[in-house]
This record gives sequence, C-alpha cells and structure tokens, in this order.
Amino acid sequence: MAVSVGSRGAPAEPGRVRQHGVVTKLTGQEIVAQAPAGWVYLLGGLQTRVRTGDFAAGLALVNAIGAVAEELDHHPDLDLRYGFVDVRTSSHDVGAVTGRDLRLALRISELATAAGVSCSAAGLARLELALDTPAVDRIAGFWAAVFAGERQGRDDVRDSAGVLPLIWFQESGAEEPRQRWHPDVWVDPAEVRPRIDAAVAAGGTLVTDEYAPSFWVLADPEGNKVCLCTWQERG
Repeated sequence: MAVSVGSRGAPAEPGRVRQHGVVTKLTGQEIVAQAPAGWVYLLGGLQTRVRTGDFAAGLALVNAIGAVAEELDHHPDLDLRYGFVDVRTSSHDVGAVTGRDLRLALRISELATAAGVSCSAAGLARLELALDTPAVDRIAGFWAAVFAGERQGRDDVRDSAGVLPLIWFQESGAEEPRQRWHPDVWVDPAEVRPRIDAAVAAGGTLVTDEYAPSFWVLADPEGNKVCLCTWQERG
C-alpha cells in the first residue's frame, strides 16, 4: 500500500511572540500584508528577485545592499547571477521574519528603484526534500553524514552552510510498495494554480487538494509525487 505524501505542519506560523521583550515574530498574514511589492514569504523567509540585466549592474546593487545591511546591522542572503540578484532575509536569532526584515526589504526595494530596476516574486520557490520512513532514528544520521549537515531536532537535517535543501523525515508505514522521497516546493499562493495547470497539461495528475491551501499533492505520469506548499493555514 502506498503511503500518502504530505507536507509537514512545520514551520508553523509563529504568531506574535515576544522574544527577550524586543523582537516580535510575524505571522504569514502580517508579513504578506506589510511586505513591499515584489517580495514573497517562502519557508520562513522573505525574498525577491531583482532582474538587473547584467553582471555589473547586479554587482553594484549587491554593494549597495551591503552598505544598507551594515547600516541596519541586519544582513540578507544574496545570490548574484548574470541577469539577476536573489535576496532573502529572515531573523536568524528568532528563526522567523520580523520587522527588521520588512525594514530591510523596503530599503532594498528603494535601492532597486533608484537603479532603474524592480523587485519581482515571479517564479520564486524554495525546495525541501521529504523522506517518508518508519525508522527516522535509524537513517537520519546517515543522511546528515552524506549531506555534511546537522540534525535539528528529531526530524530535520540541515546543511550547515544553508545552501543545500533541508531534508525532513515524514513518519510512514513499512508496507511495500511505498513512497520514499518526495520534494516539497514552496511557492507564493498566486503561483499554485498556474503550476498545477502546467503540470496537468504535461501529463501529471492532481492527487489531492484535501489539504489546500496549505499544500497540494501532484504526481507525474509514473506516479512520482510532489507537494506544492504555501504559508497559508499553518500553525
């Protein structure tokens, strides 16, 4: 019997929780309501893509972002490519998006506007790898070793540099045949329907939307499953 594929309940929406009496974690609803245009909330971080057109313009923008980050003492993750710069920010000390990230996002949007470019959320996604298993404790150490990662709690293995996809372990039965690996692709809610339509047009199937708008399960023509996940209705 095949094991059902799902998206984890975590990371749950953290709500407005005071940390050390200063930093406030924001809910998904608060983040999307306050984020500047072109920014999207994906898997615990706020991110955007700035299409700069060429490498030199991208490098100039990265340098400008670096100066603002030093000024605010809050530093984003930057990925500089030939035609664009991807920017992602979260408050690592509390493991969530906070007002610091919204302020930084606004300043970066202002820098982009001044450079004659703009922030866009189109096509952005975050990837996790889910391994369905009845024996988490028996196999988690192996995957931590292979990825040169660290176990976080019982259910996650994370690359210490934060570059590789996070692996999380989903409890399953042991009957064969069963699903083992499946990807979780985190997208903006506005991206879900176009991706489902394109996947179905390419020969896939929508396995279930029972858990929407938290996640949808799809399968390719051979039955390999994937979840499209959003921040909605979590926690």
